[in-house]
Amino acid sequence: MAFAEKYLHVQEPVVVGGRHVKRYHVTADPAGIAPEVEKAAYALLPELLPEPDGTPAASFAVLHRGGDSGAYLNVYSWVWDNVLHFSGAAAGQPALDCPDLDPTHFVRTAPGARNWIGCVWELAPLGHERAAWVRHVLAPDTPDLAGYLRDSLPSGTTEVRA
Repeated sequence: MAFAEKYLHVQEPVVVGGRHVKRYHVTADPAGIAPEVEKAAYALLPELLPEPDGTPAASFAVLHRGGDSGAYLNVYSWVWDNVLHFSGAAAGQPALDCPDLDPTHFVRTAPGARNWIGCVWELAPLGHERAAWVRHVLAPDTPDLAGYLRDSLPSGTTEVRA
């Protein structure tokens, strides 16, 4: 199997149920993810967010359009001040118990069924998001949620950036 990086497209953050969600799209298509796949994925977003716990209400989502029929939505939310909570959904991927090959038919991945938090392309934003959380929320005397929300990994590819 020949490995190739994919495109990373940064989207504007959204607010869902009072929680700010930074958004990354991953795809082999330089044009990005089809609007109908994006709409279907984000319709499930409220179900994938944890309850508030006093931590600044911030999450980041990685929507990945696979090279086959699959599409994946990984949602990482900051909880307990410094812990990353994970929830996921998939569409068009029978191996993840999706009912069909439709990339707009998202279903929540069963907790414990597959304890996967992301593939090599989906994990690209994690290091940046960890550093941004420390820089803007944990290190300052007063957490700067707005600064964290402005600090995204730039669009480009999924390759490691120093």
